[in-house]
Amino acid sequence: MDACRTRALRLVVSVGVCSLGLVAGCSGSGSSERETVTRQPAQSAQPAAVAQADELENAYQRVIKDVLPSVVQIQTGSGLGSGVVYDDKGHIVTNAHVVGDERNFRVTTANSQEALAATLVYSYPEQDLAVVRLDRVPDGMRPATFGDSAKVEVGQIVLAMGSPLGLSSSVTQGIVSATGRTVSAGDADGGTGATIANMVQTSAAINPGNSGGALVGLDGRVVGIPTLAATDPGLGDSAAPGIGFAIPASTVRTIADQIVRDGRVTDSGRAALGITGRTYVDADFQPAGVAVVEVTGGGAADKAGIQAGDVIVRLGDTDITTITSLAEALAENRPGQRTTVTYLRDGGQRTVDVTLGEQ
Repeated sequence: MDACRTRALRLVVSVGVCSLGLVAGCSGSGSSERETVTRQPAQSAQPAAVAQADELENAYQRVIKDVLPSVVQIQTGSGLGSGVVYDDKGHIVTNAHVVGDERNFRVTTANSQEALAATLVYSYPEQDLAVVRLDRVPDGMRPATFGDSAKVEVGQIVLAMGSPLGLSSSVTQGIVSATGRTVSAGDADGGTGATIANMVQTSAAINPGNSGGALVGLDGRVVGIPTLAATDPGLGDSAAPGIGFAIPASTVRTIADQIVRDGRVTDSGRAALGITGRTYVDADFQPAGVAVVEVTGGGAADKAGIQAGDVIVRLGDTDITTITSLAEALAENRPGQRTTVTYLRDGGQRTVDVTLGEQ
């Protein structure tokens, strides 16, 4: 399993002063009256600040109480991850890299230490999602409510729930730092190597074991499935604090619904060229494109006349230098969409129109 990856309240008190107009109406010696007038706003602001803090704290506790019972710990033969109860039939959605190549699991809920048996329904590494099903659904288990990814906003407060480092039912807090990120996961240490579009970036801590858990808004709706944390190559690929990513709820629902209904993914929504490629390195040993190793017969590239040996250097307006950059560019498109592919052949550069296929 991969290494996925209190509240500070700034109170600005505006202290009023007795203006010339107000002084004319003040009684007494003037200085004491003026002192009384200027202190009143500060005194009234303090209870208001405490009330706001209490309200925020209550909102946190309310969400945790409502959602945490829907977040489970998943134990595999090689480690621990998290999952989210998807429906009342025992289906649990998690990351593909959590389940790996295994088919049988032990699941522990937030309200019980009993380990429940579960079986893999289907794993979809291309989107790093999977669904497992409990062999027996315990009493009191309830599915989480998934929100609308289109309504997620930068600055929104979110809570990450899961089992980081094996600490079950843990909660961290942060905000939505960005939306619409396209992120490529590594394939080392059990990663799937998937390139995923429209991910939610968050400052909530995403640690090993959080994968497959829930990223939740204060309305109690799951806005994403925490999947990975950014790493800093300059620090030996250690986690970059405060930069984590979650698969958006809309993508989770699209994929999980198909798996629950059909036992597999029938409509990925992911664009494809229909090639097998590798990163091409130029004479200066710098990545300079994607060399086409094999073309799928009848696929988008084949219909456009692209051949094995060609080097793809641009998709639409996006320069292509590596196989990862090609995957990220394709993730921004949809099957059936028309675009252009620029490639090198026999020392010359050519551009053709392509109708993208489906992965």
